[in-house]
Amino acid sequence: MERRVLAAISAVVLSYGLLQTMLVPAANHVQADLHTSSQGATWAVLSAMLLSSAAVTPVLGRLADRFGQRTILLACLWIYLAGALVAAVAPSIEVLIAARVLQGVGLTLVPLSFALVKSSLTGPAVGRGLALAATLVTGSAGAGLLAGGLIADHFSWRWLFVIGAAVIVVALVLTSRDLPADEARDASPIDWSGAALLAVALTTLLLAVTQGRAWGWTSWQVLGLVGLALLSAALLVVVEERVAAPLIDLNLMRGGLLAAHLGALMLGVNQFMLYTLLPHLAQAPGSGASGLGLSATAAAALLVPGALLTIPAGRWRPARVDEPRSLLAVGLAVSSVGAGVLLVARGGPLVVTAVYVLVSLGYGIAMAALPRLVARECPPLRLGSVNAVNTVARTVGGAFGSQLAALVLSGQSRPGRSAYDLGFAVAAAAAVIGVPLVLAAGVRQSRVAV
Repeated sequence: MERRVLAAISAVVLSYGLLQTMLVPAANHVQADLHTSSQGATWAVLSAMLLSSAAVTPVLGRLADRFGQRTILLACLWIYLAGALVAAVAPSIEVLIAARVLQGVGLTLVPLSFALVKSSLTGPAVGRGLALAATLVTGSAGAGLLAGGLIADHFSWRWLFVIGAAVIVVALVLTSRDLPADEARDASPIDWSGAALLAVALTTLLLAVTQGRAWGWTSWQVLGLVGLALLSAALLVVVEERVAAPLIDLNLMRGGLLAAHLGALMLGVNQFMLYTLLPHLAQAPGSGASGLGLSATAAAALLVPGALLTIPAGRWRPARVDEPRSLLAVGLAVSSVGAGVLLVARGGPLVVTAVYVLVSLGYGIAMAALPRLVARECPPLRLGSVNAVNTVARTVGGAFGSQLAALVLSGQSRPGRSAYDLGFAVAAAAAVIGVPLVLAAGVRQSRVAV
């Protein structure tokens, strides 16, 4: 039973992780083939799916609590498959962007996988399943970068969606066959007003972040979007305090769950800064000081050993530490040390690969700790929605991280080493800041419990 459940969950997470990153190395191919601008290609590769996922993931997580996690997971897989098939034959950039918007439901696969592990398994198998699912998110993303580069360089980028669709079909078959039917459900009504306000707050904030460089960080568009995001967030707090069954229960946003969300946010900043900086450094002309002069495929290959390490790293317990909040802090600390080493490391591809292995050790520990911490602190009937919020927190951190990295590199056709060092320092600082935030949130929870 455990193996069949884990095989199904692994296929689901792989279907998301691969398509999350496979298209990244193919951005230039998409731009040329569909005769669009670099901005249009960026929207097709990342931005459209990012904004869509931020808007729908918390709502779908709540629907999973209400109507069943397996039921909503299957629905998401079908929609995700439809998006992949449309993308594979997209005749224009507009159609491709629409398909990627449809694929925004893919992010929901991750929190629902965590929730289904908790509801489908028992005893120690739950911890093993959560660690596997969490670390596969990063591991499959690394594999997707390499596969995307190879396929885009030697075939058409459209094959990326064909391969992705095949993985989704496998996930659909295994989920339908091996995951047990939903049992306990939260019968409380859906908080549609809270869902709408949260969607507006997240999408306006992320749109401001993703378009900040193009529009100007002090432009009226960016400032207006930030203002709308803040207003929506303030109204959300007011609404959630008054409704009987809030989408985001503010009473749960403390202690261990607050630690999980803050840790996910800072981890996302660190991860996506390095996802942006390291391939850029690897492909920049040079011999180590300010670039390695590698191809896109070779640059992606540098990250694969570390990305794959996250899977076994998720089961490692440093110094017999097993409490998930402490493990999350340890993972952030290790990730920070790895980013800090990049500040002083000077060398070729092997040095970059070795340091990224260290960084990925931290990612594996932290990623495995997040769903365990949520599962421990969250009421069983709210696992879908709370895991969704946690996943969105990392996504928001990732959006900020990628834009911070782009800001560091912007305006320089060939950034000097100082630009990369500044980026590595910010990535390290984000993870360092996360450590006391996580530990302090846990302390507050203990005091409340007493």
